[in-house]
Amino acid sequence: MNTTASRPQNPFVRNVATFFGSAQARAVGLVFASDSVLFGSWVSHIPHVKASLHLDDAQLGMTLFAMPAGLLTMNPLTGWLIGRLGPVQACFWAAIFLCLFMCIPVNAPNVWVLVGGLYGVGLSAALINVGMNTLATDVEKAHGISIMSSCHGMWSVGGMVGSAVAGVAIAQHVPPGVHVALMALLVLGLTFLIRPALQSIPLTVPEKASSFVRPNIDLFLMILIGLALAMGEGVAFDWSAVYLRETLGASSQVAALGFGAFSLTMTLGRFTGDVIIPHIGGRRWLFIGGIVGAVGLLLAVLFPYPPVALIGFALLGAGCSLGAPILYGAALRVPGIAPAAGLATFATFSFIGFLAGPPIIGFVADAFGLPWGLVFVAATLLISAGLSRIVNLF
Repeated sequence: MNTTASRPQNPFVRNVATFFGSAQARAVGLVFASDSVLFGSWVSHIPHVKASLHLDDAQLGMTLFAMPAGLLTMNPLTGWLIGRLGPVQACFWAAIFLCLFMCIPVNAPNVWVLVGGLYGVGLSAALINVGMNTLATDVEKAHGISIMSSCHGMWSVGGMVGSAVAGVAIAQHVPPGVHVALMALLVLGLTFLIRPALQSIPLTVPEKASSFVRPNIDLFLMILIGLALAMGEGVAFDWSAVYLRETLGASSQVAALGFGAFSLTMTLGRFTGDVIIPHIGGRRWLFIGGIVGAVGLLLAVLFPYPPVALIGFALLGAGCSLGAPILYGAALRVPGIAPAAGLATFATFSFIGFLAGPPIIGFVADAFGLPWGLVFVAATLLISAGLSRIVNLF
């Protein structure tokens, strides 16, 4: 680690330099990025899977529920597995299985194989989600630095890279199965490469903690806000390409940029978040972010043109950018609740919003049209902005 005197004086540059100057912080950030690279690769091919299996919006929504089903199955086991294996080994094995399961959906010959693959993705994602956030907290406590927002920024970078590469692959007519398999091999190699750095992290968060705790009122409000923000992320992941392609008539290459625009602004927000959050305050940003995200979605609906929709998804990314780092950190500080239990409980429900939101949007889209699905998410973001005025973040 560099000394304070040798670091750049600009707070934003100093924050990024601190993050990338720590081998352990970089390694944890790469776990976040690897997870999102795979998700970004998958979501760009959802329109292909939808068309190849002849699914309507409601049927696609039903199949997407397999991911949150996998998450709910894994949730009672996350604390036990992390306690048994340690967060490093838990992340390592979860990443390996995530790579394997992620190759199934794009190659699925029928709906049942698709559901099975997505269920496996949910199992793996649930474990790696809690494990990598635990490791980020370990690094913060061990070195007295703030990296949570930057780690989530790395998650956004991964999504942006995954969707951008997918856009190029689609433009070059690379078969989806080949593209996702190559990305999975890349992530597998990276997983083995960063394993030694992860193993050097001092573990300061108790490993044998409960996977779930009954939330008190403050944690419950955090969960509700997190659900709304995660639903905003989910709509960008699973429906931005479909909305641009099928509703607005954009080309496949432009449709793949919807998630890229979202990820770009989310990345910029998260890499500056460790400076912005202490300056503005978590509650104030949650309020601002909910409003900005809702405005972005409403803009995409009210002005149904691809360039405007891309701007709307970019605003959605900016609005949702700091919600996860603020709330993940706050979940560790809830009085009367063990930090790891608070983190696991919040992470579980938040990820449910990320995974279950898109299927719900599918049902709304099938009944009323996809634009109304986006309006539904905008409404939840406005509600989250209101809830941010009364939540205690400690």
